[in-house]
Amino acid sequence: MARAKRSDNWGFPRWGGYGSSREATQVRICDRHGCTERGDCPAPKSPNSPDRWYFCQKHAAEYNSGWDYFAGLDKEEAEKRESEEWTETAGYKESAHYGWGGSGDGTRSRDELRALEVLGLDPDAEFQEVRKAWRTKAKEVHPDVKPGDAEAAKAFQTYQLAYEVLRAAEERREWQG
Repeated sequence: MARAKRSDNWGFPRWGGYGSSREATQVRICDRHGCTERGDCPAPKSPNSPDRWYFCQKHAAEYNSGWDYFAGLDKEEAEKRESEEWTETAGYKESAHYGWGGSGDGTRSRDELRALEVLGLDPDAEFQEVRKAWRTKAKEVHPDVKPGDAEAAKAFQTYQLAYEVLRAAEERREWQG
């Protein structure tokens, strides 16, 4: 009488590969009409909705290319939401690990760009230019030069705040660098 052959797929080490069973696996197909690729990229159906489309990578990129996260918000609400997300730990963080990034290539925050605009500088201005522009503008409207002038005092505070924002950003870059 012949003995039945014993399976090698028991105990440790397991000779067969894990997940090599013969049962069918569930695969979600892309939700784009006519596409038969695997749909493993979730995309929201509408803002602030838990419902999701599931697209392949190609159609997810196409869907997200026109996505506006701040659609329907006025400028102030959009800026408020953006600043709230930057302060949260779950918010998207700017990639600071690119050591070759200079100042005019998108590494400056919106606050830094506003501060440069206040000082009348280009977005790719070096910190030495920032310091020079700040000193020049601050000397013109300093409260000791124009005592009692409320507008000059307000302008001086604006220039001072812009300089502080840019100085803090420069120190942060030097510390990370």
